[in-house]
Amino acid sequence: MKRIIAWLPDRVERRTKVIAWIYLAAQVLLVATGGAVRLTSSGLGCPTWPKCTADSLVNTPEMGIHGVIEFGNRMLGGVLAVLAILAFLSVVKLLRTRSDLFWLSFVAGLGVPFQAVLGGITVLTGLTWWVVGMHFIASMILVVLTTVYLVRVYAVPGPRLRAVPGWYAATAYVTSVVVGVTIVFGIVTTGSGPHAGDAKTPRNGLNPEIIEHVHAIPAYVTFALTLVLVVGAWRIRSTPVHRFTLLLLAVELAQIAVGLIQSNTGLPGILVGIHMTLAATLASVMTAVILSLKAPAPRDEVANASAAEAVSA
Repeated sequence: MKRIIAWLPDRVERRTKVIAWIYLAAQVLLVATGGAVRLTSSGLGCPTWPKCTADSLVNTPEMGIHGVIEFGNRMLGGVLAVLAILAFLSVVKLLRTRSDLFWLSFVAGLGVPFQAVLGGITVLTGLTWWVVGMHFIASMILVVLTTVYLVRVYAVPGPRLRAVPGWYAATAYVTSVVVGVTIVFGIVTTGSGPHAGDAKTPRNGLNPEIIEHVHAIPAYVTFALTLVLVVGAWRIRSTPVHRFTLLLLAVELAQIAVGLIQSNTGLPGILVGIHMTLAATLASVMTAVILSLKAPAPRDEVANASAAEAVSA
């Protein structure tokens, strides 16, 4: 036990950063594989939970490709559980020096079993569209949390101050809200479409053509706001913000292109899957933009603040 404790990092190092990258990538990959489950009508490939069948923990040959796809998605959930433990262990010694990383890894780690249970509920309820939607939202929250964890791993510890004008920060926060609205409407749109996860699963009853247009409204508002952020970042000469807003713009352009193509080609499964994965990527990059609005406080300001606290004490 002493050897294991000694082996754990006592500072942010290369192991910590590698685990953080893999952790985030696996969360996005879970969205992609979850999409594959639905788009191949494999949502009930394992008809029960937590076992795959009443008599088997894993899929059986008789279940065919649908069982393989569904169980494969469940296995990725197990991989995420391992990554959550590794991420926590990589910062467990840093509670005093980097409490932000400690608690982020702890909360994100708790989200992994919650996500697994919610996935089981989707199966037990026969893939009810709004339960599936909640499952997707939980995935988005975990993508956001692991993005925050990754960005903070690279951040300088200590107080942080806003590094952009107030109007710019307000625009970025509004953009993040509209991104959330866009994702929610995307869930409703998917719930009205043909990809239910199983041929017998009922849809939400909304008109797919109408709801697609409704879904497009916040998407285009997001795009317009992102253009403002890109131009604004260039004018205020903030390198981190400019870099992340350009990446945000690139993801949105890809998302819009895929969305237009899929809606005009009968919603082919592969494009819907790409669209879902891009939604997770969009949530991640938007989170990075928000985090880049602040920068480490100058040392003199930190010293002045510390001196003021000492005097008041």
